[in-house]
Amino acid sequence: MRRFYYQLINFLARTLGTWVFSIFIWPITTAFFVFFPKRVAHGLRFYGVLFPDRSRFYHLRCVWRQYHNFSRLFVDRFLLHENGELSYTSEGWEYIKEAVDERSGGILLMSHMGNWEMAAGLLTQKTPGLRLLLYMGRKHKEKIGAFIKSGLSRTGIRIVAVDPEGGSALEIIEGINFLREGGLISLTGDRPWSGKERTVPVRFLGHEAHLLEAPHVIALLSGAPIFHFFAFRSGPRQYHFFITKPIHVKAASRADRKTAIRQSAQRYADHMEQMLRRHPLEWYNFDVFLGRKLTNDNNLTSEPESRDLLYKQK
Repeated sequence: MRRFYYQLINFLARTLGTWVFSIFIWPITTAFFVFFPKRVAHGLRFYGVLFPDRSRFYHLRCVWRQYHNFSRLFVDRFLLHENGELSYTSEGWEYIKEAVDERSGGILLMSHMGNWEMAAGLLTQKTPGLRLLLYMGRKHKEKIGAFIKSGLSRTGIRIVAVDPEGGSALEIIEGINFLREGGLISLTGDRPWSGKERTVPVRFLGHEAHLLEAPHVIALLSGAPIFHFFAFRSGPRQYHFFITKPIHVKAASRADRKTAIRQSAQRYADHMEQMLRRHPLEWYNFDVFLGRKLTNDNNLTSEPESRDLLYKQK
Protein backbone atom coordinates (compact mmCIF):
# COMPACT_ATOMS: atom_id res chain seq x y z
CA MET A 1 0.00 0.00 0.00
CA ARG A 2 2.76 2.43 0.94
CA ARG A 3 4.66 1.65 -2.23
CA PHE A 4 1.52 2.22 -4.32
CA TYR A 5 0.94 5.57 -2.60
CA TYR A 6 4.55 6.62 -3.22
CA GLN A 7 4.30 5.62 -6.90
CA LEU A 8 0.99 7.47 -7.22
CA ILE A 9 2.55 10.71 -5.95
CA ASN A 10 5.43 10.30 -8.39
CA PHE A 11 3.02 9.71 -11.28
CA LEU A 12 0.99 12.82 -10.42
CA ALA A 13 4.17 14.88 -10.04
CA ARG A 14 5.36 13.79 -13.50
CA THR A 15 1.97 14.70 -14.93
CA LEU A 16 1.05 17.86 -13.04
CA GLY A 17 4.30 19.15 -11.52
CA THR A 18 6.21 18.93 -8.26
CA TRP A 19 3.66 21.13 -6.44
CA VAL A 20 1.71 17.87 -6.00
CA PHE A 21 4.18 16.83 -3.30
CA SER A 22 3.15 19.77 -1.11
CA ILE A 23 -0.49 18.68 -1.16
CA PHE A 24 0.18 15.03 -0.34
CA ILE A 25 3.26 15.10 1.87
CA TRP A 26 2.53 17.99 4.25
CA PRO A 27 -0.50 16.31 5.87
CA ILE A 28 1.33 12.96 6.06
CA THR A 29 4.29 14.57 7.80
CA THR A 30 1.97 16.40 10.18
CA ALA A 31 0.17 13.13 10.96
CA PHE A 32 3.49 11.47 11.85
CA PHE A 33 4.22 14.38 14.17
CA VAL A 34 0.79 14.18 15.85
CA PHE A 35 0.19 10.42 16.03
CA PHE A 36 3.65 9.10 16.88
CA PRO A 37 4.36 10.72 20.26
CA LYS A 38 7.17 8.30 21.15
CA ARG A 39 9.23 9.40 18.17
CA VAL A 40 8.47 13.03 18.90
CA ALA A 41 9.65 12.38 22.45
CA HIS A 42 12.97 11.04 21.09
CA GLY A 43 13.36 14.27 19.13
CA LEU A 44 12.48 16.41 22.14
CA ARG A 45 15.15 14.73 24.21
CA PHE A 46 17.70 15.08 21.43
CA TYR A 47 17.08 18.79 20.90
CA GLY A 48 16.93 19.28 24.67
CA VAL A 49 20.49 17.97 24.86
CA LEU A 50 21.60 19.99 21.82
CA PHE A 51 20.00 23.21 23.08
CA PRO A 52 19.96 22.88 26.89
CA ASP A 53 19.36 26.60 27.47
CA ARG A 54 16.27 26.83 25.27
CA SER A 55 12.64 26.26 26.23
CA ARG A 56 10.60 23.10 25.78
CA PHE A 57 8.51 24.91 23.19
CA TYR A 58 11.69 25.69 21.20
CA HIS A 59 12.65 22.00 21.27
CA LEU A 60 9.18 21.04 20.04
CA ARG A 61 9.45 23.60 17.25
CA CYS A 62 12.78 22.06 16.24
CA VAL A 63 11.16 18.63 15.97
CA TRP A 64 8.31 20.07 13.89
CA ARG A 65 10.76 21.71 11.49
CA GLN A 66 12.91 18.57 11.43
CA TYR A 67 9.93 16.49 10.26
CA HIS A 68 8.90 18.95 7.57
CA ASN A 69 12.45 19.50 6.35
CA PHE A 70 12.70 15.74 5.95
CA SER A 71 9.58 15.69 3.77
CA ARG A 72 11.31 17.98 1.26
CA LEU A 73 13.71 15.14 0.48
CA PHE A 74 10.92 13.32 -1.35
CA VAL A 75 10.72 16.18 -3.83
CA ASP A 76 14.49 16.20 -4.31
CA ARG A 77 14.53 12.43 -4.74
CA PHE A 78 11.95 12.76 -7.49
CA LEU A 79 13.95 15.52 -9.22
CA LEU A 80 17.15 13.48 -9.00
CA HIS A 81 15.76 10.25 -10.44
CA GLU A 82 13.33 11.74 -12.96
CA ASN A 83 15.16 14.64 -14.59
CA GLY A 84 18.39 15.36 -12.72
CA GLU A 85 17.33 18.94 -11.93
CA LEU A 86 19.62 19.27 -8.92
CA SER A 87 23.01 20.89 -8.50
CA TYR A 88 25.61 21.09 -5.78
CA THR A 89 28.60 23.01 -4.50
CA SER A 90 31.32 21.38 -2.46
CA GLU A 91 34.24 21.72 -0.09
CA GLY A 92 36.93 19.05 -0.38
CA TRP A 93 35.75 17.62 -3.69
CA GLU A 94 39.36 17.47 -4.89
CA TYR A 95 40.01 14.58 -2.47
CA ILE A 96 37.31 12.44 -4.09
CA LYS A 97 38.45 13.38 -7.59
CA GLU A 98 42.00 12.36 -6.77
CA ALA A 99 40.82 8.98 -5.46
CA VAL A 100 38.77 8.43 -8.63
CA ASP A 101 41.56 9.53 -11.00
CA GLU A 102 44.21 7.45 -9.27
CA ARG A 103 41.86 4.50 -8.64
CA SER A 104 43.18 4.33 -5.11
CA GLY A 105 39.83 3.48 -3.53
CA GLY A 106 38.12 5.16 -0.64
CA ILE A 107 35.25 4.91 1.85
CA LEU A 108 32.64 7.68 1.75
CA LEU A 109 31.32 7.68 5.30
CA MET A 110 27.91 9.37 5.27
CA SER A 111 25.15 9.73 7.86
CA HIS A 112 21.44 10.32 8.41
CA MET A 113 22.21 14.00 8.77
CA GLY A 114 21.51 15.86 5.56
CA ASN A 115 20.81 13.55 2.63
CA TRP A 116 23.15 10.65 1.92
CA GLU A 117 20.97 9.31 -0.91
CA MET A 118 21.12 12.61 -2.80
CA ALA A 119 24.87 12.72 -2.39
CA ALA A 120 25.27 9.20 -3.80
CA GLY A 121 23.01 9.93 -6.76
CA LEU A 122 24.64 13.25 -7.63
CA LEU A 123 28.11 11.71 -7.37
CA THR A 124 27.43 9.19 -10.10
CA GLN A 125 25.67 11.72 -12.33
CA LYS A 126 28.37 14.37 -12.12
CA THR A 127 31.54 12.26 -11.92
CA PRO A 128 32.56 10.38 -15.09
CA GLY A 129 34.30 7.09 -14.37
CA LEU A 130 33.11 6.86 -10.78
CA ARG A 131 32.62 3.29 -9.56
CA LEU A 132 30.50 3.32 -6.41
CA LEU A 133 29.29 0.46 -4.22
CA LEU A 134 26.58 1.46 -1.75
CA TYR A 135 25.76 -0.52 1.39
CA MET A 136 22.10 -0.31 2.45
CA GLY A 137 19.99 -2.16 4.98
CA ARG A 138 17.35 -4.55 3.69
CA LYS A 139 14.42 -3.94 6.00
CA HIS A 140 11.50 -6.30 6.41
CA LYS A 141 8.42 -5.26 4.43
CA GLU A 142 9.91 -1.91 3.46
CA LYS A 143 8.29 -1.48 0.08
CA ILE A 144 9.21 2.17 -0.32
CA GLY A 145 12.81 1.34 0.55
CA ALA A 146 12.92 -1.21 -2.28
CA PHE A 147 11.52 1.41 -4.65
CA ILE A 148 14.24 3.87 -3.62
CA LYS A 149 16.94 1.23 -4.09
CA SER A 150 15.77 0.63 -7.66
CA GLY A 151 16.00 4.36 -8.35
CA LEU A 152 19.58 4.49 -7.10
CA SER A 153 20.59 1.41 -9.08
CA ARG A 154 19.43 3.12 -12.28
CA THR A 155 22.09 5.80 -11.70
CA GLY A 156 24.82 3.15 -12.02
CA ILE A 157 25.41 2.58 -8.32
CA ARG A 158 26.12 -1.00 -7.29
CA ILE A 159 24.04 -1.78 -4.20
CA VAL A 160 24.73 -4.34 -1.48
CA ALA A 161 21.62 -4.87 0.65
CA VAL A 162 22.68 -6.07 4.09
CA ASP A 163 20.65 -8.94 5.51
CA PRO A 164 18.28 -8.06 8.38
CA GLU A 165 20.00 -10.66 10.55
CA GLY A 166 23.07 -8.46 10.69
CA GLY A 167 24.97 -9.12 7.50
CA SER A 168 27.92 -11.41 6.98
CA ALA A 169 31.67 -11.29 6.68
CA LEU A 170 31.26 -11.97 2.95
CA GLU A 171 29.61 -8.58 2.52
CA ILE A 172 32.57 -6.95 4.25
CA ILE A 173 35.01 -8.87 2.05
CA GLU A 174 33.08 -7.82 -1.06
CA GLY A 175 33.61 -4.19 -0.08
CA ILE A 176 37.31 -4.71 0.59
CA ASN A 177 37.80 -6.33 -2.82
CA PHE A 178 35.90 -3.49 -4.49
CA LEU A 179 38.22 -0.97 -2.81
CA ARG A 180 41.32 -2.86 -3.90
CA GLU A 181 40.02 -2.67 -7.48
CA GLY A 182 40.02 1.11 -7.19
CA GLY A 183 36.32 1.68 -6.51
CA LEU A 184 34.67 3.79 -3.85
CA ILE A 185 32.24 2.38 -1.31
CA SER A 186 29.64 4.43 0.51
CA LEU A 187 27.69 3.70 3.66
CA THR A 188 26.07 5.50 6.55
CA GLY A 189 28.01 5.05 9.76
CA ASP A 190 25.82 6.71 12.38
CA ARG A 191 23.54 3.77 13.13
CA PRO A 192 23.28 0.01 12.47
CA TRP A 193 21.32 -1.08 9.41
CA SER A 194 19.23 -3.72 11.16
CA GLY A 195 20.16 -3.26 14.81
CA LYS A 196 22.21 -6.47 14.87
CA GLU A 197 25.51 -5.24 13.41
CA ARG A 198 28.49 -4.58 15.65
CA THR A 199 28.83 -1.05 16.97
CA VAL A 200 31.49 1.12 18.60
CA PRO A 201 30.72 3.30 21.66
CA VAL A 202 31.59 6.99 21.25
CA ARG A 203 31.06 10.28 23.04
CA PHE A 204 28.49 12.50 21.30
CA LEU A 205 26.95 15.67 22.77
CA GLY A 206 28.23 14.57 26.17
CA HIS A 207 26.34 11.26 25.93
CA GLU A 208 27.18 7.74 24.91
CA ALA A 209 26.20 6.77 21.37
CA HIS A 210 26.93 3.67 19.31
CA LEU A 211 28.18 3.94 15.73
CA LEU A 212 28.45 1.24 13.11
CA GLU A 213 31.78 -0.55 13.34
CA ALA A 214 31.93 -1.84 9.74
CA PRO A 215 33.34 1.23 7.89
CA HIS A 216 36.27 1.51 10.29
CA VAL A 217 36.99 -2.23 10.08
CA ILE A 218 36.91 -2.07 6.27
CA ALA A 219 39.30 0.89 6.27
CA LEU A 220 41.70 -0.92 8.59
CA LEU A 221 41.71 -4.17 6.64
CA SER A 222 41.80 -2.67 3.14
CA GLY A 223 44.19 0.22 3.77
CA ALA A 224 41.78 2.53 1.91
CA PRO A 225 41.13 5.95 3.45
CA ILE A 226 37.87 7.19 4.93
CA PHE A 227 36.32 10.45 3.76
CA HIS A 228 33.69 11.92 6.07
CA PHE A 229 31.00 13.06 3.65
CA PHE A 230 28.06 15.34 4.52
CA ALA A 231 25.42 16.60 2.11
CA PHE A 232 23.15 19.43 3.24
CA ARG A 233 20.33 21.18 1.44
CA SER A 234 21.47 24.75 0.74
CA GLY A 235 18.36 25.88 -1.16
CA PRO A 236 15.70 24.71 -3.60
CA ARG A 237 17.27 22.04 -5.85
CA GLN A 238 20.68 22.86 -4.40
CA TYR A 239 23.02 20.92 -2.10
CA HIS A 240 26.36 21.60 -0.50
CA PHE A 241 28.88 18.81 0.17
CA PHE A 242 31.49 18.76 2.94
CA ILE A 243 34.27 16.24 2.41
CA THR A 244 37.23 15.75 4.74
CA LYS A 245 40.79 14.97 3.81
CA PRO A 246 41.50 11.22 3.59
CA ILE A 247 41.69 9.57 7.01
CA HIS A 248 43.65 6.33 7.37
CA VAL A 249 42.89 3.76 10.06
CA LYS A 250 46.13 2.04 11.04
CA ALA A 251 47.24 -0.30 13.80
CA ALA A 252 50.80 -1.30 14.58
CA SER A 253 49.71 -4.78 15.69
CA ARG A 254 46.61 -6.93 15.97
CA ALA A 255 46.36 -5.97 19.62
CA ASP A 256 46.03 -2.32 18.60
CA ARG A 257 43.24 -2.83 16.07
CA LYS A 258 40.37 -2.34 18.49
CA THR A 259 41.87 0.95 19.70
CA ALA A 260 42.44 2.16 16.14
CA ILE A 261 38.82 1.44 15.23
CA ARG A 262 37.51 3.23 18.32
CA GLN A 263 39.66 6.26 17.61
CA SER A 264 38.41 6.38 14.02
CA ALA A 265 34.78 6.11 15.17
CA GLN A 266 35.27 8.88 17.72
CA ARG A 267 36.82 11.13 15.10
CA TYR A 268 33.74 10.59 12.94
CA ALA A 269 31.46 11.33 15.92
CA ASP A 270 33.33 14.58 16.63
CA HIS A 271 32.93 15.69 13.03
CA MET A 272 29.24 14.76 13.06
CA GLU A 273 28.76 16.90 16.16
CA GLN A 274 30.44 19.86 14.45
CA MET A 275 28.18 19.50 11.41
CA LEU A 276 25.09 19.03 13.60
CA ARG A 277 25.68 22.35 15.34
CA ARG A 278 25.86 24.04 11.93
CA HIS A 279 22.79 22.23 10.53
CA PRO A 280 20.68 21.21 13.56
CA LEU A 281 17.39 20.84 11.67
CA GLU A 282 18.80 18.36 9.16
CA TRP A 283 19.20 15.61 11.72
CA TYR A 284 17.08 12.78 10.28
CA ASN A 285 17.72 10.03 12.79
CA PHE A 286 14.27 9.59 14.33
CA ASP A 287 15.06 6.70 16.66
CA VAL A 288 16.84 6.74 20.01
CA PHE A 289 20.43 7.82 19.39
CA LEU A 290 21.77 9.22 22.65
CA GLY A 291 22.44 6.86 25.53
CA ARG A 292 23.48 7.66 29.07
CA LYS A 293 24.96 11.02 29.95
CA LEU A 294 28.72 10.97 30.41
CA THR A 295 30.92 12.97 32.73
CA ASN A 296 34.66 13.38 32.50
CA ASP A 297 35.02 10.36 34.79
CA ASN A 298 32.62 8.13 32.85
CA ASN A 299 34.03 5.40 30.67
CA LEU A 300 32.32 4.28 27.51
CA THR A 301 30.70 0.88 27.49
CA SER A 302 33.20 -1.90 27.02
CA GLU A 303 32.40 -3.84 23.86
CA PRO A 304 33.26 -7.53 23.32
CA GLU A 305 35.93 -8.42 20.81
CA SER A 306 34.78 -8.44 17.18
CA ARG A 307 34.69 -11.48 14.95
CA ASP A 308 38.12 -12.99 14.46
CA LEU A 309 37.60 -13.11 10.69
CA LEU A 310 37.37 -9.34 10.53
CA TYR A 311 40.25 -8.58 12.85
CA LYS A 312 42.67 -11.24 11.70
CA GLN A 313 42.22 -11.03 7.95
CA LYS A 314 45.36 -9.88 6.11
